[in-house]
Amino acid sequence: MSKTRIDALSPGTFLLDGQEVEFGPGDTVLQAATSAGHYIPHLCWHPDFSANGSCRLCTVKVNGRSGAACTVQAASGQNIESNTDELNAQRKTVLQMLFIEGNHFCPSCEKSGKCLLQATAYEMGMEGPHFEEFYPNRRVDASHPDLLLDLNRCILCSLCVRASAEVDGKNVFAIDGHGIQTHLVVNSPSGKLADSALKPNDTAANICPVGAILHKRIGFATPYGQRRFDISPISQQVEEDAP
Repeated sequence: MSKTRIDALSPGTFLLDGQEVEFGPGDTVLQAATSAGHYIPHLCWHPDFSANGSCRLCTVKVNGRSGAACTVQAASGQNIESNTDELNAQRKTVLQMLFIEGNHFCPSCEKSGKCLLQATAYEMGMEGPHFEEFYPNRRVDASHPDLLLDLNRCILCSLCVRASAEVDGKNVFAIDGHGIQTHLVVNSPSGKLADSALKPNDTAANICPVGAILHKRIGFATPYGQRRFDISPISQQVEEDAP
């Protein structure tokens, strides 16, 4: 077993933007940083599920080499850069591409103020889409009596896929296709949500970080000014949630 692997399985510390961060056995860089109250931008990572590394927003430099913080194992002696002009510019570009690739009309979206994509764009100082919008015409599935699936807002984070498989044990969702044709699919005879095993209280029905999966008849229940990211920006919430 290599020394790097042994270090990753043992507790220790690494440097994150010049600050010492403790990590536990098996922690990734993002897990350790978040636990310590340090914000690294991300969209597809959730502490309760296996890492996917699909959005690449959490890309950092580890001893000068790029890697996804959600998948890179923490190891003693690492010098990790995250909050730099170069990396934040890359993140802003990724966010701009996500906005123009789908249909994200924040002022009219029920998830506004509670949306991870929107909050991260604010955090990164994104002021506009920069690129020409695609405005693709994607399927909206309103067949389910309690849930709405709007693929125009899906960012392919696969959180619902992992939640359905790892927590709910139903495998309701999957990612299919390649390149620009990549899309979320529903595991049912008709391909519609109504014919799937998804229930309103399933983790997969409540994990979406954007407005792709919504509960019907409860939209805009939280007044403006009282929504999650109205109260404080996402980076501050990571600091507040740290033990």
